[in-house]
Formats: sequence, structure tokens, C-alpha cells
Amino acid sequence: MASENQTGVEAFFLLGLSEDSELQPFLFGLFLTIYLVTVLGNLLIILAISSDSHLHTPMYSFLSNLSFTDICFSTTTVPKMLVNIQTQSKSITYTGCLTQVCFVLMFAGLENFLLAAMAYDRYVAICYPLRYTVIMNPHLCGLLILLSLFISLVDALLHSLMVLRLSFCTDLEIPHFFCELAQVIKLACSNNLINNILVYLVTSILGSIPLLGIIFSYIKIISSILRIPSADGIYKAFSTCGSHLSVVFLFYGTAFGVYISSAVTHSSKVAAASVMYTVVPPMMNPFIYSLRNRDMKGALKKLLWKTPSFS
Repeated sequence: MASENQTGVEAFFLLGLSEDSELQPFLFGLFLTIYLVTVLGNLLIILAISSDSHLHTPMYSFLSNLSFTDICFSTTTVPKMLVNIQTQSKSITYTGCLTQVCFVLMFAGLENFLLAAMAYDRYVAICYPLRYTVIMNPHLCGLLILLSLFISLVDALLHSLMVLRLSFCTDLEIPHFFCELAQVIKLACSNNLINNILVYLVTSILGSIPLLGIIFSYIKIISSILRIPSADGIYKAFSTCGSHLSVVFLFYGTAFGVYISSAVTHSSKVAAASVMYTVVPPMMNPFIYSLRNRDMKGALKKLLWKTPSFS
């Protein structure tokens, strides 16, 4: 099979979730609904937080940034999938594919770090309540958000630039509904050992550090909660971090599930499994925070029932 330089590659082909033509209208309707719910739900969270002065706290600042990240994460993958289904085309340009790889990595990494920052916020709030406002000051919160964005951006650019050095064969089919880094690297005709080492090394470091931070925070939180004498106090303490813990389990649970499935199943099955961590968590996060959080429910009610006064 003849290989050609990356400058000669015009497009990749996204095979999507199914090649069954009868299933395409259902998939289009399903993912359009999921995307609209994701954007609307997360936008409501952002508007509710910005419009309610009681929610101008570190925890809700992180939450609004998480909601914005979820909107961007879904927008990176789902609209292109919908366009391909509607036009009955599977192609994505070489530039478009690399751009998608870059943004998927950046927003997935940003969500990862934001969840760790939110865990640290809950740790300080429960373990050091009297010093909470001093420790979690606006300067530190802004620094954590900017640092998360910077690390995620550097990681995404690093992997994207490393893909530029690869040459690709004539077989340019990606068994996914978006350009996933690992699948793009697999298509390379040139030596991709450095790329694979970099993927495993960076993923291990940038994936494990936030996760270990979250685990450490919740070990400290649980040990602190168990020392509370009253059952009502324990319930209140758990309720403050219940929503975040649910989102953490959803994000990391689906990511680990896809990783395990990719190791034991065929690549076509992985495409369906990848929906679980790219599409489902961004859609579910607003529901988790609005249903489990009394303050968010109150803010959303105020936002939704607010009507203009005519005098």
C-alpha cells in the first residue's frame, strides 16, 4: 500500500455509529435532541448562576465554567456528526480532523481539571469552614481556572502538532463519529511510536494527578464528616458535595468504561461506547446539579419564572 505525505491528505472518513441507512434518521433525531438538551441545560445553569448574587461563590464559579466547557465539548463533535448524517457524507477535511482532535483533547482535559478544582473547593469548605473565604478567594479561583485552561491547551496543541509529523496511507477510515487521537494515530503509515508513547505518558500524568487529587479530597471530606456528632449535620455535609460526586462518577466511570471496552471489543463497538463519555456527561451534568442542589433549583425557578413587568 503506497503511503503519501500528510500534505497530500485531503480528508478522513468518519464511519459513525452505524452504516444502516434506515437507522440514520433515528440517530439524527436522537443526537440532535441530546445536543439541544445539552446546550439549553448548561446555558440555563450559566444564566442562573450569573443572575443570582447568592450563587456568586467559588463552587458555582467552577460550575458555570464546567457548564461552558460541556457546551464546547459537545459542539466540537455532535454538529459535524449531524451534518454528515444529513448530507449522507462521511468525510471530514484533514484540517477539520486535526482541529477536532485538538478541541476534544482541550475540553476533555479542562473538564478533568475543573472537577479536581471543585473537589478541592468542597474539601476546604467542609474541612476548613472558618477559613473557606480566605483560602478560596477570587484570585485563587481565577488562577485555578486559568491554570486548568493553560495545561489543557498545551496538552491539546502538543498532541496535534505531533500528529502533523505523521504520514498517512490511502486507508483513511476512522471507526468513530469524531476524530479521536488514538484512531488517527493508528492510520499513520510512518512510525507512530513516539506519538503512542506521548499519548500514554501524558494521559497517565494529566489523568492520574486530578483523579488522585479528587480521591484525596474526598478521603479527607469523609473522615471530617464522620466526626460530626449529629445525623442532620452529616446529611448537610454530604448534600453539599453529592452533586459533584455524581458528576465525577459519571465522567470517570464512562471514560474508564470506554477504555476497557476498547481493549476487549472490536473498534466498531468502541464508537458506540465513546458516546458515553463524549455526549452523555455534558447532557446529564445540568440535571444532576439542578435536581440534587437546592440553591440551583431555587435559582433556576427564579430565572424561568421571571417575567418582565409592565407598568
